[in-house]
Amino acid sequence: MKRLLKLAALVGAFIGSVYTADACTNFIVTRGASTDGSVMVTYAADSHALYGALYKHNPAAKYNPMLAVYEWDSGKYLGDIPQLKTTYATVGNMNEHSLIITETTWGGLPQLEDPNGKIDYGSLIYTTLQRAKTARQAIATIAELANTYGYASSGESFSIADANEAWIMELIGKGPGKKGIVWVARRVPDGYISGHANQARITTFPLNDPENTLYAEDVISLAREKGYFNGKDEEFSFADAYAPLDFSAMRGCDARIWSFFRMFAEGMDQYLDYAMGHNPANRLPLWVKPTHKLSPKQVFDAMRDHYEGTPLDMTTDIGAGGHALPYRWRPMNFEVDGKTYVNERAIATQQTGFWMVGQARQDKTSILWFGTDDAATSPLTPIYVNTTEAPECLREGNGTMLKYSDTSMFWITNRVTQFAYLRYDLIGKKVREFIDEWENKAFDLVEHIDIALANTPSAKKKAKIATEFSTSTAQSLFDIWANLDKYLMVKYIDGNVKGEDENGFMDNGNGKDIPGEIEQPGYTEKWKRAVAADHGKILEVK
Repeated sequence: MKRLLKLAALVGAFIGSVYTADACTNFIVTRGASTDGSVMVTYAADSHALYGALYKHNPAAKYNPMLAVYEWDSGKYLGDIPQLKTTYATVGNMNEHSLIITETTWGGLPQLEDPNGKIDYGSLIYTTLQRAKTARQAIATIAELANTYGYASSGESFSIADANEAWIMELIGKGPGKKGIVWVARRVPDGYISGHANQARITTFPLNDPENTLYAEDVISLAREKGYFNGKDEEFSFADAYAPLDFSAMRGCDARIWSFFRMFAEGMDQYLDYAMGHNPANRLPLWVKPTHKLSPKQVFDAMRDHYEGTPLDMTTDIGAGGHALPYRWRPMNFEVDGKTYVNERAIATQQTGFWMVGQARQDKTSILWFGTDDAATSPLTPIYVNTTEAPECLREGNGTMLKYSDTSMFWITNRVTQFAYLRYDLIGKKVREFIDEWENKAFDLVEHIDIALANTPSAKKKAKIATEFSTSTAQSLFDIWANLDKYLMVKYIDGNVKGEDENGFMDNGNGKDIPGEIEQPGYTEKWKRAVAADHGKILEVK
């Protein structure tokens, strides 16, 4: 461990010189709700088949009049659409103007899908990032693209933010024979936090407040035409019309938002019955005001939640095994004696391709904090939005879900994470120590780079500094995690825990590199009692 800590310290010195991704989570923190005045948006791109890589777009030196559209989930070619002569540079789910766009899929009514659509939700995100500067421009661009070329996906919620404001935009297709989407977008009030997690969240909305609410002119009339709504216009609820609530929507989706809200806002216990899927009438609010402003680190850690300390806590029941594992392998439901039970779907999950926290900053260059794999056991690294290249360890093409790469961040974080799952109470805790140390160090490094960027007038030189920092820092993190992988293997192999002192692993003093101290912590008390109850007659010592 000591060697790893030294390596982490060297980072500072160095700087001084596919399957549908339909289980995602987004949190939104407005300027007035953040400690540093930034707008923050989180995104976990959760999928059993999505590879974790950093998508990078630099405007082409030679203009190509057509843009090929490929479905993000499957790679299926959907067609060509006209490209603009001027596009903006992007890094991940942010662009050079601090625009952030992320998503969660809720599906909705399948009869509203358009089999002839030419642009899917993923292409909407990354094409819009190339074409829009602000959140409001992005909303208009998304609507224009989908209405012009036809929408090829199901119901989606988008988080759309810039350095000034944040919005939730929800949309769905119009069905076969009707090109385009119906949609509504609401601005999150400044000083508030919000989020969505695979369930439509916008219910009723003001019809005459363009400063804070935008919507398609036919969003209500289509619902009437289809028989989804027959009340007064002011009573129209987008979510109830196009994505009616059921148990899974509350328990598997909105419960994640409830867990986020409960960390920072008062009165969330009153919505526990809703989060558990028992009371749809007690609907969770679209946004809440936190009791205090959130720091970036608090937002990072919110993405690592497994309902700890709530009735949905995944670490305490017998399903957690003997080492408090907070995950249940799929499927989500199981049956016993004719009754159906649910495996919880928490904020953090094992099936994450990549995750991020976008930080849109007014007076400083914005940052995409980027990580791969399970948020609970993987660190974030800072990528400035004006960087001109992706770090090698995060580059598209460096490994795939079917091809292991020794230089890929996705694969090294997965190696560490998979090992942690074996004894989560011990190894997961140790990994978290390294995560916290790294991220706190990264904040310090960013402060120094922010000063350097502020003192550099040339945009080209700013980009050079940002690129060198972003790529070298990511590589340093890769090296640290590669060493962590080796350290954990030595320390925890075969269920043993080797002792350490200030010099590293302890030997027995005979000069033969034989461990001098080995602990065998065993299993949790609950697990031992469960085994005794299940098989005690055979195992009991008499």
